[in-house]
Amino acid sequence: MKKFLLLAVAALAFLPARAGKIVTDSLYSKVLGTQMKYNVYLPDGFEKGKTRYPVVYLLHGLSDDYTAWQYKGQMQVVTDQLLRSGEAVPMVIIMPGAGCWDVHNTFNGYYNQPGYSYEDYFFKEFLPSVEKKYRCGGAKGKRAIMGLSMGGGGSTVYCQRHPDMFVACYAMSPWLDEKSAEVQGDSKAKDYLDLTCRSVREHSAIDFVANANEATRKKLRTVAWYIDCGDDDFLLHQTFDFYRNMKAAQIPAQLLVRDGVHDWEYWHYALRLALPFASRNFEIR
Repeated sequence: MKKFLLLAVAALAFLPARAGKIVTDSLYSKVLGTQMKYNVYLPDGFEKGKTRYPVVYLLHGLSDDYTAWQYKGQMQVVTDQLLRSGEAVPMVIIMPGAGCWDVHNTFNGYYNQPGYSYEDYFFKEFLPSVEKKYRCGGAKGKRAIMGLSMGGGGSTVYCQRHPDMFVACYAMSPWLDEKSAEVQGDSKAKDYLDLTCRSVREHSAIDFVANANEATRKKLRTVAWYIDCGDDDFLLHQTFDFYRNMKAAQIPAQLLVRDGVHDWEYWHYALRLALPFASRNFEIR
């Protein structure tokens, strides 16, 4: 009997582990006038059933693109492990593109800018298209958003401006404002990076909370907020400013400051916390 059990365990070790997969897709945007690529993580069993899954929008940072979380963040390894352990629920993860490495000559960012209406594209074209195609989301309770740096700020601002769309936001090392002398000075953009910085200043997540009336605050309380930033991150002061404003406005939010800087080692681990956080807040029936 003992020998049989040992053989059974050995056989199980050679069985393929349950794993999702990442596919690359694209859609033509009439708003932006170009083809937009994106990556999608599909959980194991997605293609065999008709289940409608909760969705996470996972945003990249400045100078990266839709492939960053796949290759630099190793998100499939993290997600597969969390789903196998039961720490996260089966979900679809959408990784849109909002720029590239050439920040001085190419539009970057998640907000509308002159000649680049990305937020309009995201909510009017991208989100409806991917949720229909990949059987996911469809309601606030089944939709979360998260991201790093520029994407952490984008996640935060999207939940501020569209609180009826997302049940949870996990902001990693978020770029929440930009008050550099260049942005505060001459309004004529020197290059595309200046436009990106100016758009962050105009969409300050910190100021948004400070200026919110009670009706807006009430809507913000319907979102589960989590801010995660390293103790040696150059954006940590923004995280503190944002959190103080949230506390003053009586909007519940979780704050985590870990040992780390503004790098992929930090964000790789942040994802291990972010996906269970989203899972706990999804309304799954």
